Amino acid sequence: MTLPPLTVLRRTNVLALHRLFLEQQIAAGKPAKGLDQAFAASLEISPSMWSQIKSSRPIGNTLARQIERHAQMELGWLDAEHATEHPDPAEERFLALAREAWRQANAQGKRDLRLWLAERAGPEAGAAPGGGAPEAGK
Repeated sequence: MTLPPLTVLRRTNVLALHRLFLEQQIAAGKPAKGLDQAFAASLEISPSMWSQIKSSRPIGNTLARQIERHAQMELGWLDAEHATEHPDPAEERFLALAREAWRQANAQGKRDLRLWLAERAGPEAGAAPGGGAPEAGK
């Protein structure tokens, strides 16, 4: 399995840090309004910089180390792939769409959908546990 480009890894990881920050603040009873600015302040960056990072600005080495330091993560954390428990909103929309397509399809449609996805995901994604082919109806 190949790793995504460093730019993508860093953005994915900083968004995970942001999500964790939001969850902690909301659980502590803080109002949602102003939490983006609070997160930016916790990293010692401007709200404008944070907005740019969220949308498309690459995170350079100096900024990556600053974020790690202020988020109390080990050096290089932003540069490594981490398992995420929470998919991003685009992934959630895709999964909802895929689930709806699956539920509306007949057996042949489910088989076609699974094969189409397996072709794009790579050879190991199409294999069922134990090495056999996955069943189409499941």
